[in-house]
Amino acid sequence: MLTIYQSPCDNELIQINSFEKGSWINLINPSEEEINTVVQATGIFVDFIRYPLDDEERPHIEFEDKQLLTIIDVPVQKTADVNYDTVPLGIIHNDNYLITVCLYDLSILQEFHQKKVRGMATYKKTRFLFQILYKNASLYLKYLREIDKKSTEVELELHKSMRNKELIKLLNLEKALVYFTTSLRSNETVLEKLLRGKVIKMYEEDEDLLEDVIIENKQAIEMADIYSNILSGTMDAFASIISNNLNIVMKFLAIVTIILALPTMVASFFGMNVPVPFQNSPHGFVFAIMISAILSVAGVYYLAKKNIF
Repeated sequence: MLTIYQSPCDNELIQINSFEKGSWINLINPSEEEINTVVQATGIFVDFIRYPLDDEERPHIEFEDKQLLTIIDVPVQKTADVNYDTVPLGIIHNDNYLITVCLYDLSILQEFHQKKVRGMATYKKTRFLFQILYKNASLYLKYLREIDKKSTEVELELHKSMRNKELIKLLNLEKALVYFTTSLRSNETVLEKLLRGKVIKMYEEDEDLLEDVIIENKQAIEMADIYSNILSGTMDAFASIISNNLNIVMKFLAIVTIILALPTMVASFFGMNVPVPFQNSPHGFVFAIMISAILSVAGVYYLAKKNIF
């Protein structure tokens, strides 16, 4: 999908049908025809557009012939449950246009074309780029807080019932935190290069905004590390609890087996086809039951004295 936006003035955004200077071109899973149209109209390298369309593309920057390609990882929630992931977003910046390329319709870009971002203007391309980066870092923080909240809810469920369903949820959250941490560190490298590399012209307020982005990204990294350590410790603790519960169940079954074996032995002795005590007594069955009961009680008492229960 190809859409073009332009800002007549600050905090204004309208959708247009032509490639005007200072416009923002948003490509979402574009077709070959749309890619060729953008390349011919803007002069952007076709490879710069194709790179972000690879799910495995890592965050980096490329600068060639006054064209800057910035690829960052953006967090996405693919389902309403606990399925989080990251996808590459390409931001191409030259003298006349700013182009965003992604396989998915990202929420951070929706905020821009829904006019929810203050101080935005498509003709301020450097500032617009940094605003996207800032919104991306803020989105990581939002999802990290959601992951922490969901992990707490799953822990409460696990306290009530040790089921595989809750453990799988925790495992998915831990996996999401690993993805987030890896992507945030890669994004940090890109941000540092933008700050040090001087590949684009920046005013003082732009540098301040980029520094805010770096601070926000570092905070997200720290939060991801903390939550990952907590979740990893929680998983280990619950694994130990489940193993301990299994040992308790097995011990109980072993005790029951031992206690039941005693009357079984008595019944086996009195069931032999040889002369046995009380075989001619009318109360022989009662005596056999009493012996079995006495042995069972004695077995329970012995095991209790050994603190096996």
